[in-house]
Amino acid sequence: MPPFTSVAAYTPPGVGMLAVGIVTEVFSRRGDTLPDFDFALCTDRPGPVPTDLGVPLTLTHGLDRLASADLVIALPWADFRTPPAPAVLDALSAAHARGSLVAAHCVGAFALAAAGLLDGRRATTHWRFAQLLADRHPEVTVEPDALYVDEGRVITGAGAAAGFDLCLHLFRREHGAAIANAVARDIVLPSHRDGGQAQYLAAPAPEGSGDERLADVLAWARENLHQPLPVTELAGRALMSKRSFARRFTAATGTTPHAWLRNLRLSTAEELLETTNLPVEEIAHRVGYGSAAVLREQFVRRRGVPPRAYRRTFTNTP
Repeated sequence: MPPFTSVAAYTPPGVGMLAVGIVTEVFSRRGDTLPDFDFALCTDRPGPVPTDLGVPLTLTHGLDRLASADLVIALPWADFRTPPAPAVLDALSAAHARGSLVAAHCVGAFALAAAGLLDGRRATTHWRFAQLLADRHPEVTVEPDALYVDEGRVITGAGAAAGFDLCLHLFRREHGAAIANAVARDIVLPSHRDGGQAQYLAAPAPEGSGDERLADVLAWARENLHQPLPVTELAGRALMSKRSFARRFTAATGTTPHAWLRNLRLSTAEELLETTNLPVEEIAHRVGYGSAAVLREQFVRRRGVPPRAYRRTFTNTP
């Protein structure tokens, strides 16, 4: 199927305004390099819709708007412990049956679960309510720590600002790394965080932990991906021992230096494949792999296709 171009966000009574802001910010964005999305907020009945902040929204689209969307996103709402009306569940199920992508932000996952769309699938939600989701829907494999879980045409995301991660993942998956990175730069966010990255960090970095030095090292690493970049060198540039660097790196980023570098190398390779005519061998060297064969192995693990197939999918580059 072609990448989605029409997006409908189901906006239930009591909707979270942060979630409304996230999807509106992302999918209403315009620019020379960005797709022009047909985006709409829709609800059970057009008209005033209460929000979690007590400030009502006036929406003009009803559930029929879900029937024409390539991507349907269920937003979180305050009374999520009570399932949505049958008409809502039918509309979500019909969208999925029609072939639309169906996603949920935060406790919006409870709506998808009530519609039966998560049965037999993995899913996530806000970590505070992951156990409740698992208890209510034992047929769903809940991953409480994940930022987002991609099950093909059903995608669920964690709470609060992780909605941005969910949206950027959808951009990257459907429209490619260049578009996802352009959107991320525009809204001043990291371009990619793996879905398996933790929702929250149990041990945040303490004050005076050298985060400024760490940030400088990460910026330097981005500019020098063609080098091997062993942890010992990164630690030395941060004026830390290898053990201290690894501990503070994980506290600041939620992942290991090795995993962070691997993701950065592959994300950069994706963008180069989309936006340049460089041979795959040259791209491999630019992002720090010894050969095109090594890049291909890592790329297939991440994307499920080799680099040349990825290039054909997202560009007209020969």
